[in-house]
Amino acid sequence: MKENRANPKRRKANRLVLEKSPYLLQHAYNPVDWYPWGEEAFTKAKAENKPVFLSIGYSTCHWCHVMEKESFENEEVAHLMNETFVSVKVDREERPDIDSIYMSVCQALTGRGGWPLTIIMTPEKKPFLATTYIPKESRFGSTGILDLIPMVKDMWFQKQGELVSNAEEIVTAVGEASLKTGNNVLNKNIFDKAFTQLRDNFDKTKGGFGNAPKFPTPHHLTFLLRYWKRTGKHDALAMVDKTLQEMRRGGIYDHIGFGFHRYSTDAHWIVPHFEKMLYDQALLTIAFTEAYQAIHKPEYEEVVREILNYVSRDMLSPEGGFYSAEDADSEGEEGKFYVWTEDELDSLLDENETGLIKQMFNTSPTGNFKDESSGRQTGANIFYQEKDLENIAAGNGKDSDRLKAEYESIRAKLFEHREKRIHPAKDDKILTDWNGLMIVALCKASRAFKDTTFAELACKAADFILLEMDKENRLFHRYREGETAIEGFLEDYAYFTWGLIELYQTTFKIEYLKHALRLNRHLAEHFQDEEYGGFFHTSDYSESLLFRNKEVYDGATPSGNSVCALNFLQLGRITASTELENMANRIFDAFSNQVTKMPIGYTQLLCALDFAIGPSREIVVVGESGNEKTKEIISCIDQEFLPNKVVIFKPAEESMEIEDVAGYVSDMIMKDGKTTAYICENHNCNLPANNVEEICRLLKTDR
Repeated sequence: MKENRANPKRRKANRLVLEKSPYLLQHAYNPVDWYPWGEEAFTKAKAENKPVFLSIGYSTCHWCHVMEKESFENEEVAHLMNETFVSVKVDREERPDIDSIYMSVCQALTGRGGWPLTIIMTPEKKPFLATTYIPKESRFGSTGILDLIPMVKDMWFQKQGELVSNAEEIVTAVGEASLKTGNNVLNKNIFDKAFTQLRDNFDKTKGGFGNAPKFPTPHHLTFLLRYWKRTGKHDALAMVDKTLQEMRRGGIYDHIGFGFHRYSTDAHWIVPHFEKMLYDQALLTIAFTEAYQAIHKPEYEEVVREILNYVSRDMLSPEGGFYSAEDADSEGEEGKFYVWTEDELDSLLDENETGLIKQMFNTSPTGNFKDESSGRQTGANIFYQEKDLENIAAGNGKDSDRLKAEYESIRAKLFEHREKRIHPAKDDKILTDWNGLMIVALCKASRAFKDTTFAELACKAADFILLEMDKENRLFHRYREGETAIEGFLEDYAYFTWGLIELYQTTFKIEYLKHALRLNRHLAEHFQDEEYGGFFHTSDYSESLLFRNKEVYDGATPSGNSVCALNFLQLGRITASTELENMANRIFDAFSNQVTKMPIGYTQLLCALDFAIGPSREIVVVGESGNEKTKEIISCIDQEFLPNKVVIFKPAEESMEIEDVAGYVSDMIMKDGKTTAYICENHNCNLPANNVEEICRLLKTDR
């Protein structure tokens, strides 16, 4: 059963009822007279000389739900808001451009940010107050919304000129800061500095970086894998292994239905914030897959297959695209869908089964965690492991394979029961950027684990986006219920192009490479900052906001600029275009000052820089499509952790299309009638090889 918060029977709908965003629809029956972002709201604010109350959030945001329940559903608060403001709701996942601008303002004014993001601004969209969650009533030194609104109302009518002047100064200062250019040159020394910062922040006991709350941040891990590859420093690899092992055992992982929750509220990965995001599944799949290629631990493959099982089961649309997220809450309570009481376990399982589950997942009659707000145990248990099943089997004198089979039977039984519960709400919009990340993840997993079903899912997602969200050479950001809307942002082009590049190197279907080059050209033409370098978040034909900002910080997801740098490098190597590689260098130069100061904040960009500095390889395989020897050679390439490479396939039977894109392959032929690999490294080429063992040896020469 799925939960749906919108309840038309409660009260009259506001304007949000006409929107497609699941987040906006959640607020469609609030007594607050919400407007969607648009000229109607700002025209009204100007006509009535009212400030604008801008509230930005997303459908699976727990504190967004709390603020709605406390304040936006409250008649007293709604009356004050309707009397004082024109109130505007924005879904940050639909409009990351708006969110990015006003989040920059919030961070500049308060030193912090988060969601719900609350902005009070002039009718001209210029902010003079920024904060995040606001309680209904004042408490613990925080001003409640019931007290805040009258204060703002008085200020607006008594000091309006001062507020407007302050707002203009804020916009100017934040806008200029986003355009600052770099004057440093990034080189390989920055990798050592980033490694040192990561090592100093590393939790040696439980993995991960920093204290609670603890986030996965997969690009930290993929950077460390590259640093290990470059330097051979075992500490870097050990940090990756420790973090992945602790996360997969922790409560942040859904051991019954699979997939990762958003983050851990504690430092031990036990108590998660229970929402599940598509981008987390994609980025963690990439991290586990690359770690598998580096270390070849079978449990990493197992986790990848489980994540993709969850995604294909619960997040896949009939059209082939992937949904965005699942909520943390159900029945008004965070995590209720995922937790278990021991009484419930006793009623569902026999004594031996219950004993195994209780031992594996550290359950307790009183519960194994404390409620975050009350500090009390509730009797509920989050499943987390302190020991692997293999260790439990050894401790009990049992065969691990047999115990694993027993556990899988129990897990299936618990999953079947859990499916009968009321599910958290699903955000079923399809976003181009997040689908691009999932395509990357599926392609990497398909190659590493020799599983064509993952590649097939990636193809279906890419084909859906090309059909429904690529209109007249422009990408669109969101699709829901048959409607394609919102001009694409930098991340849409960057992530989806990355996905297409990976999809070409997985299927060797030339059309995906051609689409990647086409979209990359469009991005370069319409998003590039010609004066200072780097790429704006919005195109030159997008809606005009306060300013066009540029971002390179790699947060919950990689920045568009970081991914663009990698795309330009890969496409440059595939097509032998130094012009494209120079575009990547302009990105490194544009943000060099920021990266030099704090490289730990830009680990995805450092992955691209690692590719640029090298060693890197271009590998051209010439052979018959579907030939066993061809498959064997490509499999040899895919099994190794070789992050800084591009692979081009020239089919012996029909090579004109790839020659049109990569003309340098025209003279490359099969040697002695056998599938042949041409391997070039750092602009030096080896002699062509057609012996599998020799090719594998050449690929391993740097480790």
